[in-house]
Amino acid sequence: MTRPERPKIAPAQPRSVDPFPLVRTLEALEAWQQAPSPETRAAVGGSLEGVLMAADARGAVLEICAPPLPRLELGAGTLSSVPPETERGALAPFTLAAHHGHRVLGRLFLDAPEGAAASVVRMIEMAVDAAWSRAEVRERARRLAALEEATRAVAAELDIDRVLGVIVDRVRELVGAKFAALGIADGRGRIERFISSGVSPEQRAVIGSVPQGMGLLGRVIREGRTLRVDDIRSDPTAYGFPSHHPQMTSFLGAPVSVKGRSVGNLYLTDKTGGEPFTEDDEHLIEMFAVHAGIAIENARLHDQVQRLAVVEERERIGKDLHDGIIQAIYAVGLSLEDVPELVEDAAGRVEAVARVDRAIDSLNLVIADIRSYILRLRPSIGGAEDPVEELVRLGEEVAMNAVIDLEVDLEGGADLFRALPPDRTSDLLFIVREALSNVARHSGATRMTLILAQQGPDLLLAVEDNGRGFDPGPVHRPDPQGRHQGLSNMRDRAVGMGGTFAIERPDGAGTRIIVRVPAPPSATPGSVPPPGSETNQP
Repeated sequence: MTRPERPKIAPAQPRSVDPFPLVRTLEALEAWQQAPSPETRAAVGGSLEGVLMAADARGAVLEICAPPLPRLELGAGTLSSVPPETERGALAPFTLAAHHGHRVLGRLFLDAPEGAAASVVRMIEMAVDAAWSRAEVRERARRLAALEEATRAVAAELDIDRVLGVIVDRVRELVGAKFAALGIADGRGRIERFISSGVSPEQRAVIGSVPQGMGLLGRVIREGRTLRVDDIRSDPTAYGFPSHHPQMTSFLGAPVSVKGRSVGNLYLTDKTGGEPFTEDDEHLIEMFAVHAGIAIENARLHDQVQRLAVVEERERIGKDLHDGIIQAIYAVGLSLEDVPELVEDAAGRVEAVARVDRAIDSLNLVIADIRSYILRLRPSIGGAEDPVEELVRLGEEVAMNAVIDLEVDLEGGADLFRALPPDRTSDLLFIVREALSNVARHSGATRMTLILAQQGPDLLLAVEDNGRGFDPGPVHRPDPQGRHQGLSNMRDRAVGMGGTFAIERPDGAGTRIIVRVPAPPSATPGSVPPPGSETNQP
């Protein structure tokens, strides 16, 4: 009888041991840090099991509390059901520390033979340290990018509310806070501008008025230092929340300063996950507070520049009106002074009619100039007309209205005058109009001369008359009563072009006004001497 063959029993297979438990743990922690979820948490637990098996350890509880790594507590092996804190006394506790900076990253509780504990702790600590270091690098890069964005916003954006909005949003995202806000205080310490993040416009409307800086917010401004409070309710300076205001627990606030003076505060509340704010969070909010201070100062400086620009534009328009339109109207008035006498006899009526016609033409030009000002354009003087011809026209207009003989000597500097930039040509035409008008109004002259010449690299413009003259001394001193405004305007225009302005009394009679301005680089220097340079240098 044949005995039945006994079944073959496969030998027991040893437990599968991961040959690279450290690599698996690091990979699992990386995945957990970037996307915390039940799946990535389970992967960390599985990698911890692999470390225990590789070191012949029975169980472990891993605690990680090292931002920017997410908080983590899990067990493996015999401790897969994590025992409460009160029941961990029998387990061997080990502190996990970073190799650089000696920062505590977490704790490890082990159920393992004495000889196995050291290798388990070493592998887990290395994996956690590496994951934390990588997370730190990524977090620092993210913070630098946010700081760069805030810096660009401060440099490029003039709307202060938009700049501060960028700062508040970025600091809240980086720290991981539920709410953030920035308040700017007035001279009494009361909040006058308030920008928030994490609260919808609808919620803001329900809350009502902005904080007045009575509690912690006012303390940050008054003391000018950063405050970190784990529980707002426990702080004796807390003022409480208004109705419909979301409840807040933790607080981190930094002062916003301008030129060493605290002008507001930047603060965060309720860090995600209920964790307290850290020292790193303090440093970050202080950096953003500095940027907020720069933005506020930039906005104030911009406002000052705008106001100054308005004042300067008013002064420019005032000079242009005085030197152009007002002088033109005065010249028209001079031409009409004798009309009542002329119309008394038949011979004079023809001249009276001619003068009235010329006055109408001149007033039409004035109307055109005024229309240009309304359109925020410079007046027609210095326009498309040849500048030398316009210079002659100005002289003839004043001479005709004031009944003064006019002599012109322009050939020596005509080409150089035409080569000037339009803005300089316009300023010189205004100077000539003012000077000729002064001759007609004040000098009692019977003859005036208009001269253009080239002296070395400079263009020289002169207006001479044979009138009674005057003492130019007071013109060079400040005049609180505003007299000699026209002469001051002429000097300002000449100096503004980089030139000079002088007044002379040639041979003790009459007046000579001399303006020198630099020629453009493309002009060829000449050598024509200025009028009267042999005896009178201004």
